[in-house]
Amino acid sequence: MFGKDKFFKRTLAGVFTGTINGLFGGGGGMVAVPILRGLLGYEDKQAHATAIFIIAPVCAASAVIYIINGYASLDVIIPSSIGTVAGGLVGALALTKCPKGILNYIFIALMFIAGVRMLLP
Repeated sequence: MFGKDKFFKRTLAGVFTGTINGLFGGGGGMVAVPILRGLLGYEDKQAHATAIFIIAPVCAASAVIYIINGYASLDVIIPSSIGTVAGGLVGALALTKCPKGILNYIFIALMFIAGVRMLLP
């Protein structure tokens, strides 16, 4: 299917992405997309779509740990999850229609905004 080198790179990328997602309760997709594009050579749309698929089980596993340890509240999780699934469907459909250049600018803008928000109190 693929060589040992590719398997190792993909596994290492997964470990890094999962660790970031677990530590910060999200953000693994923001790490996965550049890794998929730069290190593994995926096209933009393929990288974004693959990142979503990678992050879904990681988020579920992290959520279970957070809930068990009392860090997450079900009264927020349930309605937010409904909205997130709806938004995910809209975003996935938009990805199929969005030109590559615009997708990159949106991604860059979101990463920039997230970085600025992290710097502000």
